[in-house]
Amino acid sequence: MDWKINSLEEYAVAYQESRNNPDKFWGDIAESFTWHKKWNEVQSGTIKDANVKWFEGGELNITENCLDRHLEDRSDKVALIFEANNPEEEAKEYTYKELHEAVCKAANMMKDLGVGKGDRVCLYMSMVPELLISVLACARIGAIHSVVFGGFSAHALAGRIEDCECKLLITNDAGFRGSKVTHLKEIADNALNDLGKTSVEHVIVHKRVGNNIEMKEGRDIWWHDIYPKASSDCKAEVMNAEDPLFILYTSGSTGQPKGVLHTTAGYMVWAAYTFGNVFQMNEEDKYWCTADIGWITGHTYITYGPLLNGATTTMFEGVPTYPDAGRFWEIVDKHKITHFYTAPTAVRALMACDSEFVKKQDLSTLKVLGSVGEPINAEAWNWYNKEIGKEKCPIVDTWWQTETGGILISSLAGVTEGKRCFATLPLPGVFPALMDTEGNIIEEREAEGNLCITRPWPGMLRTIWGDHERFKQTYTSAYPGTYFTGDGCRRDENGLYRITGRVDDVLNVSGHRIGTAEVENAIGQHPHVIESAIVGYPHDIKGQGIYAYIIASENHHEDMIKEILEVVTSEIGPIAKPDKIQIVPGLPKTRSGKIMRRILRKIAAKEFDNFGDTSTLLDPSIVETIKDGSL
Repeated sequence: MDWKINSLEEYAVAYQESRNNPDKFWGDIAESFTWHKKWNEVQSGTIKDANVKWFEGGELNITENCLDRHLEDRSDKVALIFEANNPEEEAKEYTYKELHEAVCKAANMMKDLGVGKGDRVCLYMSMVPELLISVLACARIGAIHSVVFGGFSAHALAGRIEDCECKLLITNDAGFRGSKVTHLKEIADNALNDLGKTSVEHVIVHKRVGNNIEMKEGRDIWWHDIYPKASSDCKAEVMNAEDPLFILYTSGSTGQPKGVLHTTAGYMVWAAYTFGNVFQMNEEDKYWCTADIGWITGHTYITYGPLLNGATTTMFEGVPTYPDAGRFWEIVDKHKITHFYTAPTAVRALMACDSEFVKKQDLSTLKVLGSVGEPINAEAWNWYNKEIGKEKCPIVDTWWQTETGGILISSLAGVTEGKRCFATLPLPGVFPALMDTEGNIIEEREAEGNLCITRPWPGMLRTIWGDHERFKQTYTSAYPGTYFTGDGCRRDENGLYRITGRVDDVLNVSGHRIGTAEVENAIGQHPHVIESAIVGYPHDIKGQGIYAYIIASENHHEDMIKEILEVVTSEIGPIAKPDKIQIVPGLPKTRSGKIMRRILRKIAAKEFDNFGDTSTLLDPSIVETIKDGSL
């Protein structure tokens, strides 16, 4: 890879080149991949007009770049390590040759069911190798994959199936996750029953747990009945650069999740470039990202990014505290992991456990640590640096989003300098701007404002599936001509960036975005809820917890809170359950009916000293009433 940055000086040159001559810069990088036909134009369109395109006219298949092109030199290199939920179960490894064969078989299995280019395939699975294999198999035949996190409810799954009109659903009979078994097939059945008439023609069921499940004749097929018979020879479908690669749903500030659409070539180049430069891996290194493929991190930095770079990537089925709080470190020791990428939530949870869990494992192979999903707090950073990295491993504190496709701001491990709790510098091709409340760019070096990106980058989303107008309203209308991230940001005197959190009605809970409206809509399903307001508050483990203020009907009962938690779990999933629920007689509203959430956030955070101007409220006395009853 002649585009790998090896020094601070090389970073400065690359960044300047990406600014001054972006077409040559990205064109040269794209040349290192396998293409069936070269592009006509490196980049066209603008953020303002919401019609950005990269490498248009080019033809390729991303799986040929993830797999086929490595077969000559890396055929016997381990591509994928799978570590099961149960530590007693033997780990499984796939070489590049074996993974290529598995992907081709799964691709032919789908083709035999009539799935082809442009069809949508939903994957509702636990973290088993067959999930990663299915993702790549979709890309192999030009089908658009839409992975739905295995912790989402039947209602949430149904909404995603309906929105993208998927033709095929792949699931497990059930999935292991810590001490729990999630009955995925049963949940999938409930989702399809809720929909009634549906676009889904077949459901492939992969047997993981071995429990008894119902199979619907003519629709449901066992993976193990058709996969072994499928041919291992599958020619990759030739895709246009701007053909859709995947849809991934993310919470928005309104109740309806957004189907973020990424296309083939730009995403590929960005995933490869960012992985290679941020993590700085060598040929013999072993990489482990602890995320779930149901989230964007698992797409870009478990699946595509590592494989595009010919790296060894690791998948873990379980959770960090099962069977005990030493599981992460036991896996690092067992597989001699060199590059470890996890979320601050996991760091905070493990830091609260007995230090013996860390001390009894050999972590000396670690070279680079990474943080993803939310800003990491100083206490967690210090523990991660000292106890896990032994103060020898650079920590890349990466900032990015589902919509960005890959990392936008981060230090490059061992190349550019890190700073505690700072994402630090933008990658080449990323041009941040801080905006004031009037929509003007803040020119001062040291400043704080809303974070926007002023130029297109290859990995950016192209639209929201089926709703381009919502895409424009959400991302390009607040600060015309720029991409609005929805995050606040601080820039220090050296030009380093620190993300300060969401500025819209979206919470960041354990690194996962959850829309307040989505939770409020779910709570509103309970018959005794008149109105609710959701805010985030500081949480020791999750970063942000969910605080629910609820106005209840007069005849509400003591089981109501338990029932509300059940409703939210049913509508969205356990991840969206409020941590605190306070029944209130009213909410602080302006005379026009707008809820003053900043006041509710202050009460939830126990910041009672200054509520600001409450004179515009319809009933200012409600603030003290809510404060007195706060949890």
